[in-house]
Amino acid sequence: MLKLAILGFLHDRPMHGYELRRHLAALTGHVRPISDGTLYPAIKRLEAGGLLVRETEPGSAAAPRHTLHLTPAGRAALLERLGAPEQLDISDENRWFTVLAFLRHLDDPGRQATVLRRRLAFLEEPASFFYDDTRPLRAEEITDPFRSGILTIARATSQAELAWLSDTLAALDAA
Repeated sequence: MLKLAILGFLHDRPMHGYELRRHLAALTGHVRPISDGTLYPAIKRLEAGGLLVRETEPGSAAAPRHTLHLTPAGRAALLERLGAPEQLDISDENRWFTVLAFLRHLDDPGRQATVLRRRLAFLEEPASFFYDDTRPLRAEEITDPFRSGILTIARATSQAELAWLSDTLAALDAA
């Protein structure tokens, strides 16, 4: 997801590494903090793959700064990933939020709707964090207040997301 987030933010505008790190931390840092030891090797791999370039610009102080720019190949890679996310990108909430953060970059409302429908289908499948053999348990069936709390919170989150998906899909279909 780091690659997707880097490409997505650089699609918005060129940034230097520190600025990019701040944006990444705002999006995913509370869940998965991103260290310099993770970010800068990822940037180097994307640069080596021709997905971004580094340009040297004068800094506000004496030292020049290196600004990262998305290449046409980087833009194409971003749009490909957004248009056809992996199943884990759809089912994992943190990965889903990263996809959702940049889905606007797909200019085609039909392609955006296709991605949202995949998430909708995932949310409509019966699921739980806890099971009785293969049957998903509901919050009302669990006596442990903490496990029941997990399911109650998850249900409320899913209901809010389902309502948002319904409204957004209607708007995209109308477009």
